[in-house]
Amino acid sequence: MKIMIHLLVMLILLGVQNLSAQEEGKSKIEILKNHKEQAVFEEKEALKKEVKIINKRLESKEINDEEAKNLKRQVANKHALNIENKTIIIENKIALIERNGIDTLGKENGTIKLSKIVIGIGAKEDNDYIFGIKIQDNSPKKIKYDYRTQSDLIITFGLNNALIDNQSFDDSPYQIGGSRFFELGWAWRTRVFKNSNFLRINYGLSFQFNGLKPKDNQYFVAIGNKTELQNFEYDLKKSKLRMDNLVFPIHFEIGSSKVKKTEHTIRYSTHKQFKFGFGGYAGFNLSTRQKLKYKIDNKKIKDKIKRDYNTSNLIYGLSFYAGYDNTMLYLKYDLNPIFKNADVEQHNISLGLRFHL
Repeated sequence: MKIMIHLLVMLILLGVQNLSAQEEGKSKIEILKNHKEQAVFEEKEALKKEVKIINKRLESKEINDEEAKNLKRQVANKHALNIENKTIIIENKIALIERNGIDTLGKENGTIKLSKIVIGIGAKEDNDYIFGIKIQDNSPKKIKYDYRTQSDLIITFGLNNALIDNQSFDDSPYQIGGSRFFELGWAWRTRVFKNSNFLRINYGLSFQFNGLKPKDNQYFVAIGNKTELQNFEYDLKKSKLRMDNLVFPIHFEIGSSKVKKTEHTIRYSTHKQFKFGFGGYAGFNLSTRQKLKYKIDNKKIKDKIKRDYNTSNLIYGLSFYAGYDNTMLYLKYDLNPIFKNADVEQHNISLGLRFHL
């Protein structure tokens, strides 16, 4: 029963497509006949204009009678051949449509434009159907002349730490090499000026993962509305606090670019060029968690504690990048404090590499 239904649908689709194609063919013939008349009219009008110019040159005695006759004969032959060539092309297209019942040439520049119905019975790896009917349009996609906006996958990683008020960076309670960050995002890059790619706006969204590893066998403890570091009662193999953020960065990007122009396209490329970006980001904290690894009586313990640890809910800061091609040095600094209600404010800071892929 299912096979009969699918075959019936197939026949209906084939019939509809055939009728539509025939109607389109008839309509195309009428359009082409009008084009033929228009082509003849345009060539005749062009001939009249050129003859008027020749007559004016004759009246001003720029040329004599014999030269004027020769010029008129030349332009008359030129436009006669133009009419002949254009009408032959149009008549051949009409004959092709009349013979095939449809227009098998595309509407633009004679490019092939065919639509077909694909019918699948049984399993097929590419389309994965049992009974399937699909109309495929093989018409070529129109190439856009200019792309002012492009997009990139952004991957950033490096070292993470905190700047603490009234405390030098050397006295940071967090490990320099052990505290790291990772950022994954998608960015759009839009050219600001119409005829220059020197200044771009880079904007999008990113997931930030900022990690802090305390020194000296310490871990984070939330006491009421405050969070502080305390010594852990066992030897810690690992102690790490991770803050996961969703932010929306925006940067002004400056740098030279290469321009490639053709009759149909113009493209600006920053490939193998220096670039510099400055701006900021804003978003919110998705989650905060602490991971502890230690041993009790030679038994390995792993604790994963998901709490807010009084970390800031709103995330905002400044960021900069500079580099060559798709590889850049990246710096970001959170203007919001890491922990709310802290006696001494701490601000997250990250330094690493940024890749535009």
